[in-house]
Formats: sequence, structure tokens, C-alpha cells
Amino acid sequence: MGLALADAFLSLGCSVMLCGRSQESTEAAMAQMVQRHGSERLAGIPCDVRRVQQVQVLWESARTRFGQIEIWINNAGLSNQQAIIWRVPPAEMATVIETNLVGVLYGSQVAVNGMLAQGHGAVYNMYGMGSDGRMHTGLVPYGTTKYALSYFTRGLAKELEGSPVIAGAIRPGMLITDMITSQYEGRSDELEKARRIFNIIAEKPETVAPWLAKKVLENRRNGACISYTSSWKLAWRFLSAPFSRRDLFPNGPD
Repeated sequence: MGLALADAFLSLGCSVMLCGRSQESTEAAMAQMVQRHGSERLAGIPCDVRRVQQVQVLWESARTRFGQIEIWINNAGLSNQQAIIWRVPPAEMATVIETNLVGVLYGSQVAVNGMLAQGHGAVYNMYGMGSDGRMHTGLVPYGTTKYALSYFTRGLAKELEGSPVIAGAIRPGMLITDMITSQYEGRSDELEKARRIFNIIAEKPETVAPWLAKKVLENRRNGACISYTSSWKLAWRFLSAPFSRRDLFPNGPD
């Protein structure tokens, strides 16, 4: 989703700072975006969002490269492999919590301090499964972080009231990404069964990102939740499903 948003913002004429978990992933993303948009409005460095010093370096690098930072999106996220809570390895659970929640707290602190100093800016947090409180068996650690993220985002917006900085959320809906498909590694039969519902309610990141990017650029309201999926849209998807040939897995599930 992060790469799709970077592509969408670049297509809209914005300058973009990319960050990945490793030098290799960052370079791969940079190469892909440079090929599509050139390098004039693009920069990137690796950043482990669990390390506040690295997050601060990310901010300073972006500020040095582009001058001011108008929009900061906390997008980094990991999911636990599907398992009931007492069978999730503690180290895996800690990594999910540190990345999805602590990383967002660090990113928001760094961005808000920098934006207050420059006099303007907007911080957005990426919602996901669980942010609305609904339960999903097997993904409780991931869902817990997203539910907590909803509270944090609303609290951040409240504390920013009256300041020149706003905070909000981005809710892209269910997306077909590696985070989803990796849950079915070695269980292709289960993925095939889930394929029908995915084809009804999910989207590809490259479909959702352009709409979200435009809404982020247009938004001036503190506390806004920019949501791609609505109840009427989902209802229409289910009603039209028997007559639709929609397929998000054109080559079949792996």
C-alpha cells in the first residue's frame, strides 16, 4: 500500500520520500518509482520505525531534501501468522506490536514536533483490520494494534485542536497484498475457498491509492478518517457478485 500511495502522490505532482525496512527493499522501491516518475521529486532511505532515532533521521533527510514536509503517513505494518493467541510466538507478537503501534507513536511524535516548528502539516495513520473493533480469530495481536491505533489517532487529533497541524486516519479497506496472501502459505486450498469473498470485498492497492491520495491532499479537517470502502459500496458488491466476473487473482492463487 505504501508503494502504491507513493506512486499516486508522484502522479499528482508531489515530492515523495520513501522508506523501507532494509536498504535492499528501499532501493528496489526507488528503482521502480524512478522508472515511472524520474528522480527529481523522489528520495528514499531505510528506516526501522521501532527505533525513534531512525525515524528522526528520516524526518531530517526529507526536510533537507525537500525543505518542508506537508504530509506524513505512518504506514509501516506487520501481521502475525494466523494462530490462536496462546500459540503466537512471543517474539513475533512483540515485533507486531512494536511496528504497528510503537512505530506509529514514534512517527507521530517526530512528525508533529517538526510540523509545529514549521507551522503546518498533516499526519495520517493507516487503519486496518480490527480498527473498528471487530474480532478476527487468529489475528488478535494484529487487530489489537489497529484497535489501539484508532484510540491513539483520535487522541492525537484532540490534542492538536487549535494548532496548525492536523491528524487523521486512512482506511483503505481490505487489500490483496502480501500481508493477506502470506497468511495462506502452504494452505492453497483454504486460499481458494477464501478467493470468492476476497473478490467481492477486496481491492488492489493500485486501485485504491489514487483516490486516497487525492482525498488526503484535499482534506483540511482535523480528525478526519478517509475511508475508501463504505457500507453501501459493500452492499452493492454483494448484490452484484452473482453477475460479476471480478477477479483479483488473474493468475490464480499461489
